Amino acid sequence: MGWIYLVIAGICEVIGVTGMNLILRKRNLFTILVLILGLSSSFGFLSLAMQTLPMGTAYAIWTGIGTVGSGLVGILFYGESKHWLRIVFMAMVLSAAIGLKLIS
Repeated sequence: MGWIYLVIAGICEVIGVTGMNLILRKRNLFTILVLILGLSSSFGFLSLAMQTLPMGTAYAIWTGIGTVGSGLVGILFYGESKHWLRIVFMAMVLSAAIGLKLIS
């Protein structure tokens, strides 16, 4: 169950970071709620995941999901750079997270 909580925490992290970007573009109640609910849910699910998973593994995978997910949201929805090296480095982060899952 810890891995499911961890994936949910990572998705909520992406939602929270997207909320930060939304606030920069247009500040209103909705964007503030996206930020607050996304990040608070992320921390809540991360704490649930850490009850059964090692802290280092949980944190590394949580940040990996947040990093790659936020990068993809930026590329797909906000016109951020699609430079091939950016994609390569995001793939490296993702492969490291998968490696941690395989040995945990």
